[in-house]
Amino acid sequence: MSRFGSLQVLPRQLLRTSVHRRAAAPVSLQGAHRTAINNSSSRSYATSSNQRSSESTQQPKFDNRVKIVEVGPRDGLQNEKKSIPLATKIELIERLAKTGLQTIEAGAFVSPKWVPQMANSSEILEHLLKTPPPSPVPLTYSFLAPNTKGLDSAFSLLSQYPKAFETETAGRSSKVAQEGGKPALEIAVFAAATESFSQKNLNCSIDTSLTRFKDVIQQAKAANLRVRAYISVVLGCPFEGYDVDPHRVASIATTLLEMGADEISLGDTTGMGTAPRTKELLSCLSSAGIRNEDLAMHFHDTYGQALVNTAVALEHGIRTFDSSVGGLGGCPYSPGATGNVATENVVYFMESLGMDTGVDLDRVADIGHWITREIGKANDSAVGKAVLGARTRERPEDVDDKGAPLT
Repeated sequence: MSRFGSLQVLPRQLLRTSVHRRAAAPVSLQGAHRTAINNSSSRSYATSSNQRSSESTQQPKFDNRVKIVEVGPRDGLQNEKKSIPLATKIELIERLAKTGLQTIEAGAFVSPKWVPQMANSSEILEHLLKTPPPSPVPLTYSFLAPNTKGLDSAFSLLSQYPKAFETETAGRSSKVAQEGGKPALEIAVFAAATESFSQKNLNCSIDTSLTRFKDVIQQAKAANLRVRAYISVVLGCPFEGYDVDPHRVASIATTLLEMGADEISLGDTTGMGTAPRTKELLSCLSSAGIRNEDLAMHFHDTYGQALVNTAVALEHGIRTFDSSVGGLGGCPYSPGATGNVATENVVYFMESLGMDTGVDLDRVADIGHWITREIGKANDSAVGKAVLGARTRERPEDVDDKGAPLT
């Protein structure tokens, strides 16, 4: 029996989002690049509307659908020292909901002593349950709950609104989403690939953390909720260096999947990853029997390698990628690690290869410009700034005297 009474436990395979129902076979980026070149002749400058209108005339023969998981509202903001108003966080989520993104990481049920920026995650979840933002596609909101205490906090709210959320996204129509339909919810846990990082981040060993996660995962699955598991520092640790054992990563991922996790997000938390080591890691996981459709990649752009590593993962067959609007982010337990790869950069990169993200680049660029100004940070998306610059030149009436989009 579900902890929410009427909810029934579904088989694990039915809880997967539609993006994971397809085979994720490796594709040739050369073929994708040729498709993009053939489709780009009518593009005058870098905006998504021009990209998609020209690319829609041809149907690529390879699997070109890619899912972008937006982590800005949680991972992007968690490391900010200055308190960000609740209204700003909610507005960020509501704006992102209109872009075509399918999954948004919205908050974390963690100790406010350690991550004070996430202290109002309960209010965010309640708002999303009571007043779900309209969106062009069915949306899933993800919340971290690293232990049963955090999960209980989430459950206490969900029990108050048992009919306000979906337990799976399959079958929900775009029309329902646009009318403010019920969002789906996802619980996330986060492990580490090295003992040093696990001690710094979770204050326990890897094995102890996995034991704790087992209770969280099983309770979430019993409540018919999707579960995502992150593994941090898979391509480099701030305390142990570059040589993170890919076999250890594969072992941790296998354990989490066997516990019931629906997806593993592999985090290059430090941005130390390189193309050869990204390929080695993914090959190791494949050899361990882990399917591409059970994996997502989470790259940071500390050394400017995020898109290079993304290309390697894409060619390997990965079809889910995490990113943060405006390149926001950084880990409080990873000294020197800068932001996540920018959503704007990933969307433009993917669509330039003929991939279909379903995300409105123009809208995301506007959001990146807005949120970075709101919190007093530099906009770290090169693509976002280029899109806004092109718009200023081509349509000056659409921006103010500072280059900000008019609303």
